[in-house]
Amino acid sequence: MPVLPGAEPYRHEGGPVGVLLLHGFTGCPQSMRPWAGHVAEHGLSVSVPLLPGHGTRWQDMQVTGWQDWYAEADRALRLLRQRCTHVFVAGLSMGGALALRLAARHGDAVSGVIAVNPVHRLHGLPAYALPVVRHLLPAVKGIASDIAKEGVTELGYDYVPLHAAHSLRTFLRLLDRELPQVTQPLLLLRSPQDHVVPPADSARILSRVSSLDVTEVLLEHSYHVATLDHDADRIFEESLAFIGRLATGVGKEGATAGG
Repeated sequence: MPVLPGAEPYRHEGGPVGVLLLHGFTGCPQSMRPWAGHVAEHGLSVSVPLLPGHGTRWQDMQVTGWQDWYAEADRALRLLRQRCTHVFVAGLSMGGALALRLAARHGDAVSGVIAVNPVHRLHGLPAYALPVVRHLLPAVKGIASDIAKEGVTELGYDYVPLHAAHSLRTFLRLLDRELPQVTQPLLLLRSPQDHVVPPADSARILSRVSSLDVTEVLLEHSYHVATLDHDADRIFEESLAFIGRLATGVGKEGATAGG
């Protein structure tokens, strides 16, 4: 199945500081491209993979699960590590959750984590019914394009495939047990008005990680897909400042001091 126009993966070969950007559940790299472009303009290396089952049609996602999504994120991280001295992992929603697990599993190979409206669990009664309902109903209404900014649309599926949603639920329960293994500096940016992921998710993540260097930023003017919303520029600026503080000497060429 061909990839939808705009959903293609993105990669930029820049300096020795790399950033891995991970999109959300049922979304695609389109939601990360402005962020990726901003980082690339400042000379950093960037990778935005297309996670399996995404960016084509929702039926393709039915045969994928969290192991597939995580494996692609892990592969992209390892490729960045081959050529970069510092690598930061970042993501939106499920992408933020994947980034946190990469940090938990890779330790010092990850220099820092940036999570935008990260999901921690699936909420509501339907989540508990998923093990059964997914065999009776293939999909429900989609969650894409929760954006306050008029005229902006996220390229995502119109439906949520329930087999995939069940797998995401399994992954998030696993991630909760691994969050204490996250020790890297963490920048968490969240929207108080988020119609997909409630504030409790970010609060739980912050209470579970072992990171001592933690910064929380409120995105007051955006909904869930904040990377395409009113606060997008603030996300870009805060993330560059975070990276620059930790990878000393990052400048317009993305170089590190002595690198």
